[in-house]
Amino acid sequence: MDRWRGRVALVTGASSGIGRACAAALAREGMRVAICARRSELLDTLRDELLEAGAEVLARRVDVRQEAEILALFEQIRATWGGVDVLVNNAGLGLATPLVSGETERWREMLEVNVLALCVCTREAVQDMRRRGVAGQVVHVSSMSAHRIPHGSGVYSATKFAVRSLTEGLRKELRELDSDIRVAAISPGFVETGFARVWGGSEESARRTYEAYPCIQPDEIADALLYLLGQPPHVEVHDILLRPTRQPY
Repeated sequence: MDRWRGRVALVTGASSGIGRACAAALAREGMRVAICARRSELLDTLRDELLEAGAEVLARRVDVRQEAEILALFEQIRATWGGVDVLVNNAGLGLATPLVSGETERWREMLEVNVLALCVCTREAVQDMRRRGVAGQVVHVSSMSAHRIPHGSGVYSATKFAVRSLTEGLRKELRELDSDIRVAAISPGFVETGFARVWGGSEESARRTYEAYPCIQPDEIADALLYLLGQPPHVEVHDILLRPTRQPY
């Protein structure tokens, strides 16, 4: 990780869960960390914790469904630090909304956050890297649902299958450009975050999910991020699949 020290990482959806853990891990490794999320109170708390630990931090409230807000974030990072070297596309959500009876607006929210915002952030970060001749890293926090379709999650899984396609599509585009920028995905099963509460609509639903068996913790996803970043420049990790040992599907 030494070559990343002093370089710039952007973590989206950083106010809690996986994003928070990844931002903290990158800061501990000596990276300058830009963090964004919709929940400004939680974001400010993380910023203050990282600053107290001696990290260089830029925090900005961003709704990734709004392209103008994403572009303003990247402009602020460029003005402050020159540009992004590592992008962690973590912002995402899952809503239990079936294809046969779901609400269009809920489908649209998942598509805009999980797919379109990821595309916009990726474009801006890759342009930063290419403009400065940086062999940077793009990381998509995906899901095991990019590799199989659990019951009742067809639309959500479709967004993660799109992320899987975008990961490989970007890799091929970068090779055609003779670029050393790397792209990877991390595809977890159940991680103990706020995901199950949003999916099931209640704290009780989340409790039942996370008490069924020992689930992955956000810090363990951050460890996977550090693993792929720590590979030598000639090694590109494409996808890390990990699930709780006792997760049945």
